Amino acid sequence: MLLKAGDILLFQGDSVTDCGRSREDDARLGDGYPKIISEYLKGKYPNANFRVINRGVSGDRAKDLEARWDADCLAIRPNVLTILIGINDTWRRFDRGDPTSAQAYRASYRCLLERVKNETDIRNIILIDPFVLPTPPDRAAWRDDLNPRIDIVRDLAREYGALYIPLDGLFAAASCERPCEYWAADGVHPTPDGHGLIADAWIRIVENH
Repeated sequence: MLLKAGDILLFQGDSVTDCGRSREDDARLGDGYPKIISEYLKGKYPNANFRVINRGVSGDRAKDLEARWDADCLAIRPNVLTILIGINDTWRRFDRGDPTSAQAYRASYRCLLERVKNETDIRNIILIDPFVLPTPPDRAAWRDDLNPRIDIVRDLAREYGALYIPLDGLFAAASCERPCEYWAADGVHPTPDGHGLIADAWIRIVENH
């Protein structure tokens, strides 16, 4: 397993990661996949003293992570960093007419990785691609905007030697077994079972490396 006793595990992203976490108390991780992961690790490795921190912010795009990276990542000096960002870069094009180009998304994302690689002693990075399910039906129109971002995350994982979780594909496969709404009622925000799917994927990749 890639984790070591005493590791600081930082989760970064948007509302999918935020999921109601506290801004005042790092011990209150919200109700999403970071909490599920934390509880699993405490149960299985009770003496490892992992510190799990959730700094997801609802509504964030990649450029928003870049703007708060000093305080919400570099100052924390994580040993293992997990990033899930990108759906709002797509969503804002459709609900506000405020698009983020794929080039701008790549530049912001690369800045995050460059800085954490060069300015901390980070040991492992885990990149999770953004996802959308076709519910309601208008979400299907987002594909042309989101798919290039998924390619970018995959490219950056290769470039920076990060572990990669193909979450869009995992949700697509899961939605062939159960209705899309079972995993994410609005196609974006996971249900409890959707968060469980993310947590399971994270745990598998961490324990198998």
